[in-house]
Amino acid sequence: MDRSEIIHQLTNIFIDIIDNGDISLYNETTANDVDGWDSLTHIQLVVAIEKHFKLRFNSKEIQGWKNIGELADSIAGRIA
Repeated sequence: MDRSEIIHQLTNIFIDIIDNGDISLYNETTANDVDGWDSLTHIQLVVAIEKHFKLRFNSKEIQGWKNIGELADSIAGRIA
């Protein structure tokens, strides 16, 4: 699965969790760019992403992501 497909799947997860069909994610997207992406929602997103991709992240990885591109890289590295 390539990075663009991962970001597409992440977008669908964000739309579902945040309940906003207007969300578009890009490599540079951060929490500041998405209305409704706060600390509580972040936890819900991580859980949903782990479930969707059937993987688990450690807290160091989660805290290290600066944007969607870095999250997608973490996923790609795990499912490759």
